[in-house]
Amino acid sequence: MGYGGKRFDEVPKITVTPPGPKSKTVVESDEELIMQSFSRWYPLVIKSGYGPVVEDLDGNLYIDFNSGIGVMNVGHNHPKVVEAIKQQADKLLHYSLTDFLYEEVVMHAKEFLEITPIDGSKKVFYCNSGTEGIEGALKIAKGYFRNTRQHVLTFVGSFHGRTLGSLSLSGSKPIHRKYFQPLLPGVINVPYPDPYRCPLNVEGDECGDAVISFIDDYIFSRLVDGDDVAGIFIEPILGEGGYVVPPNDFLPKLRKLCSNYGILLIFDEVQSGMGRTGKWFAAEHWNVNPDIIVSSKALASGLPLGAIAGRAEVMSLPRGTHASTFGGNPVALTASRAVIKVIKEEGLLDNALRIGESIMRRLSEWIDRYELVGHVRGKGLMIGIELVRSKESKEYAHKELSKVLMESFKRGLAVIGAGYSVIRIAPPLVISEELAHRGLDILEDVVKEVNNEFKQFKY
Repeated sequence: MGYGGKRFDEVPKITVTPPGPKSKTVVESDEELIMQSFSRWYPLVIKSGYGPVVEDLDGNLYIDFNSGIGVMNVGHNHPKVVEAIKQQADKLLHYSLTDFLYEEVVMHAKEFLEITPIDGSKKVFYCNSGTEGIEGALKIAKGYFRNTRQHVLTFVGSFHGRTLGSLSLSGSKPIHRKYFQPLLPGVINVPYPDPYRCPLNVEGDECGDAVISFIDDYIFSRLVDGDDVAGIFIEPILGEGGYVVPPNDFLPKLRKLCSNYGILLIFDEVQSGMGRTGKWFAAEHWNVNPDIIVSSKALASGLPLGAIAGRAEVMSLPRGTHASTFGGNPVALTASRAVIKVIKEEGLLDNALRIGESIMRRLSEWIDRYELVGHVRGKGLMIGIELVRSKESKEYAHKELSKVLMESFKRGLAVIGAGYSVIRIAPPLVISEELAHRGLDILEDVVKEVNNEFKQFKY
């Protein structure tokens, strides 16, 4: 099996214990030269990648269960995407969609809106990232009501970005907000319906109904009127917050609630979109049509591109109120068209569903096999394994997660966490079942070892 002339049969391949000497040099320079305002799980210094494989600076090969944090859905350096970028780069790099026009933008818009699950006439606005997309969606929502509705709802556990507007909507970790108050006023945070850790003290699917009732009976009855709310922002599946899948009937009921009050339902599909869950967008799993969808990450296979798609009636900001110098860059748009084409031609939506189901079947056995494994959930190739120190108390297993990720890295599996103690499994959609299970072999060996150490320490 090959990819652009490269093979997978020797992956993973660790020839130097990572981080090797070349990687260590970069780690030291990075510490000296780069503002360390982010946290990293382990010192992986990437040199190159192909398909579902990445190579570090010392020549070690890793199975990639990260996809560059949900970006490389069609794999690293897909030949068709690379060729499309090269051809466009020879023609035009930039001329600003804000003030001028070019053919690439309308060509992409037609293809992108065809796969976007929004009924009726729709339009798109281009930006450069997920957080810009959320900022734009916030302005679109308030602008649609001409700011007569000044409140928005969002969910505790969500992550929408790090700029101040999107940060105001986020509720993933306290450190994200700690030094940046006051944030945007008019934002109301409500519980996310996590069936495993329901904040409203009910179990399983009942959590969804409890959250809907909380919004309708408490927020709209005691805090703000529903007709004072411009939009409800939600990740249909939590990303950074722990790969949490809501109860099956929650999103349809949220759609109905929004329709009852004339509230815009805004889906943040920055991480769950572009085939990650086995559908173009996660909304399709529940047959829910939001008013606005924000997409980025995998949209252009590593080039900066974000898109806000919405009902044409909603996408109605007056001229001069919103723009982006680099948004809709012709090279990024061309790369994105190639991504859409590859996903269609190579059947990657079906592959994500098939491989994801295979992974989930195997992981479901870990709940009984390993004391550390408390819960497994996911859609397609967006899968979370929640580690706990006690199945009864569901205490987060922070240290154990860190050890699992570091040991997996040393053995040739690049995998990271989400939430407080969740292993995040999100390989490129091009991964084969054989390579996916090779990665799971590594992960299971490590989980077993850490689980045994935990049991010895516990008792």
